[in-house]
Formats: sequence, structure tokens, C-alpha cells
Amino acid sequence: MHTCIHSLRRVRRSLDTESAATLVHAFVTPRIDYCNVLLAGALKATTDKLQRLLNAAARLLSGTKKFDRGLSQVMHVDLHWLHVPERVKYKLATMVYNCLLGKAPSYLSDCCTPISDIASRPHLRSASRRQLLVPRHNLSTYSRRAFAVAGPAVWNCLSDELCEPFLTANSFRQLLKTRLFAEYTSACSALEVLHIMRFINLLTHSLTHSLSFSH
Repeated sequence: MHTCIHSLRRVRRSLDTESAATLVHAFVTPRIDYCNVLLAGALKATTDKLQRLLNAAARLLSGTKKFDRGLSQVMHVDLHWLHVPERVKYKLATMVYNCLLGKAPSYLSDCCTPISDIASRPHLRSASRRQLLVPRHNLSTYSRRAFAVAGPAVWNCLSDELCEPFLTANSFRQLLKTRLFAEYTSACSALEVLHIMRFINLLTHSLTHSLSFSH
């Protein structure tokens, strides 16, 4: 994949943005998304490897340099790309959606059991919200990354409007992508607030120490 990006970079000046985007979607992003559901629950160090390739592709299209700021803004606003962890969630949720509509193989559909179909749980609140059964699993093993666990877990985190059975496939994908963009934006905002609070605490501690030392 590095070779593809390097080759595209060499001919980028000869291409307009639309043509370059077509080549990136043909040779780069399909390889990043290929079987990416296997990365469900993977460590950040693992997904970061693919994220760096996605960042390189975004810089190739936008003309930004490696250490330029605002790359996430370019990816979300200009290119409408999700980051790798969100792409994994998008693929998982889409697969579950297809399973519930009977458009997936039986070995996948059998992993998606609505709680409302379980005889002992039809009146639970989770049943009315169309949530799925998440089987018991060991958090310290790879079982939490299996589709039988990761798929229903992602589905149960979706909003009620995304779980409505009357949604068409296109409407579901659009709403899902919008929600994932919103989740990433809110997470970034919370992280910025955390950094600001840490800076204020450090500054307050420094001033307190300076005042006590001067006295």
C-alpha cells in the first residue's frame, strides 16, 4: 500500500483533485477497509498503522504537508472520511443491519439474536429498543473481538432511530456515518477540555509553589 501512495504522489501534479480522488478510492481505501471488522477491539497501536496510511492519502489529495495542523478537519469536512476505528464500527454496524434483514449468510445472522426473541426477556427495556443479545465472554481474551460479541455490542450502542426496521439501506448508512462523525467530534472536544483543565491545574500548582517559595 505504501507503494501505491508513493506512485500516486509522483503523478499527483499531473492530476486534478477529482481524478486523484478516484485513484485513491480505487487503490488505497479499499485495501484499508478490506476485512477491517477483524480489527474490532484491536489495540490503538494496531489501528494506527492503517490510520497513518489513510492520513498519507488525505495529505496527497489535500496537498497538506506531514506536520501541517488540521488534517482531521480536512478528512471530515472536505473528504468526508471516517478514521480507522470509526470505519471498523461502520462496517460492523452495516453487517449487523444486513443480518437483521436476512441479507447475510446464516453463520453471521445466527450471531445476531434480538433480545425480544428470547422467551425470558421479551418485556425488558432493551427488548423494546431492538437491542441484541451479547453473549458472555472473557474480556482478557480475543473472544470480545469475535463478530458474535463485537457486532451486537456495536449495534446496542446505536441510537434508537438507527435501529428502526423501516430504515432503508441508504438512510441507515447516511445516519450511521453522521453519528460516527458526531461521536468523533464530541470525543475530540472532550479531549481538548481535558488538556485545558490539566494546563490550568499545572499553572495553578506552579503559581502556588512560586508564592509559597517567595514567602
